[in-house]
Amino acid sequence: MSEEPRLPVGVAIIGGGPAGLSAGLQLVRANRRIAIIDSNRPRHSATLQSHGFLTRDGASPLELRRLGREEFEAYPTATFAQAVVREVVPLTRDEAIGAGFPDGIGFRVRGTGIRGSSDVEFVARRVLISAGLTEELPPFPMIRAYYGTALHSCVECDGFEKTDKPLALIGETSDVFARALLISRFSSDLVVFTNGADTVRPEQERQLAEIGISVERRPIDDIVGEKAEMTGVRLADGSVIPRVGGFVRPRWHAPVEFLGDQPIERDEWGLIVVSDRGETSIRGVYAVGDIVPPGPQQLIIAAGGGARVAARLNMDMIRGALGVGMIDD
Repeated sequence: MSEEPRLPVGVAIIGGGPAGLSAGLQLVRANRRIAIIDSNRPRHSATLQSHGFLTRDGASPLELRRLGREEFEAYPTATFAQAVVREVVPLTRDEAIGAGFPDGIGFRVRGTGIRGSSDVEFVARRVLISAGLTEELPPFPMIRAYYGTALHSCVECDGFEKTDKPLALIGETSDVFARALLISRFSSDLVVFTNGADTVRPEQERQLAEIGISVERRPIDDIVGEKAEMTGVRLADGSVIPRVGGFVRPRWHAPVEFLGDQPIERDEWGLIVVSDRGETSIRGVYAVGDIVPPGPQQLIIAAGGGARVAARLNMDMIRGALGVGMIDD
């Protein structure tokens, strides 16, 4: 059974990663009552270390989340709930005003508790989606065994540790060429595997060849290795190209099923489109972090985005309470 409804909150934040925690911290420091609802299913759970986060270089992503949650929960108006959000329902104008929301905008957010936690229900003036993305890796049987150790998805996060090693870049999307250029800063011994997809144009292949990067278009069978060490990429014809690690381009999905049939604008990659202030096409629903363009990013950038959107959210609510309209540009 669900808990009794709590006091209304200013913002219900869906997702407790760097973006959501950063936004939550800024908003409780603005004397807002804030709820963060987190499913404890981070996209980067396979990653052992995060890099590039000032003062925390090399810390695990889970440790960063733990520290961020402690800082957020230290404030008296903060609530952190371990739950999977199942439903976000807009309030009618009368319901929102009855809940104490003067601009007539509000939402009911319901979630199912996990790991022994109770179900939750919040009534919120605004909703901030920072739930991140779900990853769909290429369907090779052994790829999960090496993902997060030998193979990674973020070049900026993990490229330095791959310096001067024989690397693979596996991807079937149109941005593979640009990612190969990024990796070239770390290793000139790079093979781009398109797994049969026609995503590297002939002129791009020639440009890559000029800097020593080859393109392998034959289909892939699997990733191979010895014990915990990756040793190569096996093609469908049985040949093995030796590689000790590299990068893979997953396909990402923005899971917002909790919005039900409320239409929300997405870009050509399926990411949630937001305005300059971070608001989605649904008035009162904001989004930040990996779930918005350009997609997955370094943790420090996600945290900075959370702080920026929090400031816009705070002003939106101030102006709404005073009846002076939307936030200024």
